[in-house]
Amino acid sequence: MSTAATRTAGPDHLWTVDEHLEDILATVRPLEPIELQLLDAQGCVLVEDITVPVSLPPFDNSSMDGYAVRVTDVAGASEEFPAVLTVIGDVAAGHAEPLHVGPGETARIMTGAPLPPGAEAVVPVEWTDGGLGDGPVTGMRARSQAPEAATGHVHVYRSAEARAHVRAKGSDVKAGDRALDAGTVLGPPQIALLAAIGRGTVRVRPRPRVVVMSTGSELVQPDEQLADGQIYDSNSFALTAAARDAGAIAYRVGAVADDAETLRDTIEDQLVRADLMVTTGGVSVGAYDVVKEALSSVGDEDEEGAGIDFRKLAMQPGKPQGFGSIGPDHIPLLALPGNPVSSYVSFELFVRPAIRALMGLEDVHRPRTRATLTTDKVLTSPKGRRQFLRGTYADGEVTPVGGAGSHLVAALALADALIVVPEDVESVEPGTEVEVVLLR
Repeated sequence: MSTAATRTAGPDHLWTVDEHLEDILATVRPLEPIELQLLDAQGCVLVEDITVPVSLPPFDNSSMDGYAVRVTDVAGASEEFPAVLTVIGDVAAGHAEPLHVGPGETARIMTGAPLPPGAEAVVPVEWTDGGLGDGPVTGMRARSQAPEAATGHVHVYRSAEARAHVRAKGSDVKAGDRALDAGTVLGPPQIALLAAIGRGTVRVRPRPRVVVMSTGSELVQPDEQLADGQIYDSNSFALTAAARDAGAIAYRVGAVADDAETLRDTIEDQLVRADLMVTTGGVSVGAYDVVKEALSSVGDEDEEGAGIDFRKLAMQPGKPQGFGSIGPDHIPLLALPGNPVSSYVSFELFVRPAIRALMGLEDVHRPRTRATLTTDKVLTSPKGRRQFLRGTYADGEVTPVGGAGSHLVAALALADALIVVPEDVESVEPGTEVEVVLLR
């Protein structure tokens, strides 16, 4: 979980972006490992190295439907002078009955079936008459007709080198090899590998459970009718989706009205299913900033050390922020501003790294790069603030979208990057190289 190790400062202290993020990451701790079934472990981070107990494939097997042969028996085979071999039986995938291929013999073999003793190669069925005795057959005709020839004779029209069309035992991984390293995020290919080597469960750090709630009496759920002065609640949807994108199991709570007691009761009700809580709205200096009202003194009433510290950050957008822990288990809580762009930018800078830290990942940040600013006007930035402008990035260039306003949701939907303007820079000329945070 977390420890209540947040730094405090006076109400007029202006925190830097780096100070706030460092405080969060110093407080949030990776979740305790648990053993999970494979499909439940998707998206989780391994906490153990995985060693291969059995080679893959575990035996030599055919990569084609065809005939298992001895190399000498088909040497020099051609359409004019085919090799005629006696078919002694079938070898199917999962076939347990042993067959031994002797001189002048062959076994019809299916893809994935074990190479029988005595055989050295596989000739595809398309290189044969399929046991029909009417000359070469190819493609679909060979595949549809060959099953009739379980025994008898087959004409082979090409030679084969040793090990042709044979998947060697251990050619994928060998017993004793390391299959996956601790710290690996389990996606579908990793799940497939674990299943292939016989692992039904695996020890991982679970995906964090993140509860997201927005505040504001003006907020209405989508599909409902808007009254005068009301707007639709987009923040809780955006942040819940962002939390899932970061790897969390995210729960969205309907917007809470501007009532401190109701908000506090709602947060306390949600603690049972939260590893991290995120609120949006109510953290600035307005008369109805209920998050501050509800949580500013929570440390006095909950377990020792719990509490939320509300701060001003030297950034734009997203100046007002809150961070701390709540409840007897010290569940981390990040309180974000309510403007949509401020909320989303704050999530990317602070909440996403916290989620990745809970997962136990070493690299918790979005990738960053340098790009040339392509625009027809000079960008301005407030002195002493680190500004994060929305932009689109491609081929080493970044173009601003929308403006600096923290309400511009439509522009945010077009952006796939954040343009970073440092605190000591007040204007950026077109063509300048800038730092870019890549969002996708």
